[in-house]
Amino acid sequence: MDLLKTPLYEEHLKCHGKMVEFAGYSLPVQYATGVIKEHLAVRTACGLFDVSHMGEIICEGALANINMLLSNDYTDLDINHARYSPMCNEQGGVVDDLIVYKQHEHKYFIVVNAANKDKDFAWMKAHAFGDVKFSDVSAEYAQLALQGPKSEHILAQVTDEKNIPQKYYTCIFDAKIDDIDCIISRTGYTGEDGFEIYVASKYAPAIWNLLLENGKEDGLIPCGLGARDTLRLEAAMPLYGHEMNDEISPKEAGLGIFVKMDKPDFIGKSALEQKGAPTRRRVGLKVTGKGIIREAQDVYIDGEKIGITTSGTHCPYLKQAVALAIVDVAHKDVGTKVQVDVRGRMVEAEIVKLPFYKRSK
Repeated sequence: MDLLKTPLYEEHLKCHGKMVEFAGYSLPVQYATGVIKEHLAVRTACGLFDVSHMGEIICEGALANINMLLSNDYTDLDINHARYSPMCNEQGGVVDDLIVYKQHEHKYFIVVNAANKDKDFAWMKAHAFGDVKFSDVSAEYAQLALQGPKSEHILAQVTDEKNIPQKYYTCIFDAKIDDIDCIISRTGYTGEDGFEIYVASKYAPAIWNLLLENGKEDGLIPCGLGARDTLRLEAAMPLYGHEMNDEISPKEAGLGIFVKMDKPDFIGKSALEQKGAPTRRRVGLKVTGKGIIREAQDVYIDGEKIGITTSGTHCPYLKQAVALAIVDVAHKDVGTKVQVDVRGRMVEAEIVKLPFYKRSK
């Protein structure tokens, strides 16, 4: 199967990106700088990511569709604001997690995970009712993520202040960068302050190079999938297919705050009511022994299996090996000592408070 290329493919080659397959696309896992330097750049200065593989879907029509599809409540969402939500199946598992931006009173811009784009679009259309229209506009957009403490200063070099959203999870739909129309949102997946820029695909290389050029003095570098994953894990941000899936409910994934059970209804609500309080929960593990824990490794207490890891790595900024895991609720308390089976060798770990890393405001 031929891999898809984002509009920035040639730019990645120019920057010596090491290209790998991800969600059907050829994307850079890292550049010559390496994952650690890219990770640290985002924590201390700024990094630029190509996330054009993400999907964009427009919903035009009744708010009732959004509220039925998603477990969060969008009734009071203001125009130019965004809100995160899981999207559940009838059994209370997660179809995907996504962000909804309100563009107009009856128009929503929805950003979904790359690997789930087609599944999500089909799901939304299959559950549509009333006067509503869903459109997959993914091919029309490129998405760039400018992330890190210096991101606002760099963005201010290339656009007017009026185009820069001031609050987290707000956006400006009619923004311009260098006279190019774009959407700029104050969102991200790194645990840092930052922005996500949506622009017509053909203009993506111009925006990419403009940002890199203007951000050079502030330490801006291009970053790949490797740093994107270590950054989100260090910030304990869940990843679909790991911390949640069709069998793991949002409550089990620690996303109960985004599940509004007082809403009249949403797909999966009755299943979640019937399940009652979760019997397992997502927790954070800090490795106290020697080794690095990865995903899909069994977690034990005194020889009894209590759960399984969902993600794991060595965090460059914290200089600490950590993991996320789903464990029985009886053993979820902070301070609980566990052992993780790493290819037949038991590695000591301890349940710690999440997130592992939180930026200072």
